[in-house]
Amino acid sequence: MDEESGSETKEALVSAFAEFGGTYLRDIWLFDQHDFEMLFLREDVADKLETVDVEKFVDNERFGFITRDTYDQLYYASYQYTVRGFTDFEQFRMFFDDDERNVGVFASFDLQPGGYDYESLYRHVSDIASGYDVPTVTSDEK
Repeated sequence: MDEESGSETKEALVSAFAEFGGTYLRDIWLFDQHDFEMLFLREDVADKLETVDVEKFVDNERFGFITRDTYDQLYYASYQYTVRGFTDFEQFRMFFDDDERNVGVFASFDLQPGGYDYESLYRHVSDIASGYDVPTVTSDEK
């Protein structure tokens, strides 16, 4: 995939998450087995992340590559996404279909009464991603 189409893919992902979460969207991270890339970071969240080891946080999300394979072997249905609830936000994570690489994305959203329809987010992001190559992670300065 050339750099321009990779950029277009990432812009489409950001648009999909922003459309879903609006001002509640906190951050978006693209990651693979070795690197990660911040696609969006709200200013107030950036301030909070100054004291967090983001690389360790992303490493934890990489365990999902293994659990996805495990779920696919154990269950009659395919894994789609994970949602985690924290005191200040909820985090959504999904993976892209690629036979050669493991690539995932996670995003967080401020809590809101009634919650979110993450199934619709998964379908929306999957539909958009189907029109592009699986994005390539451009390593951030760590």
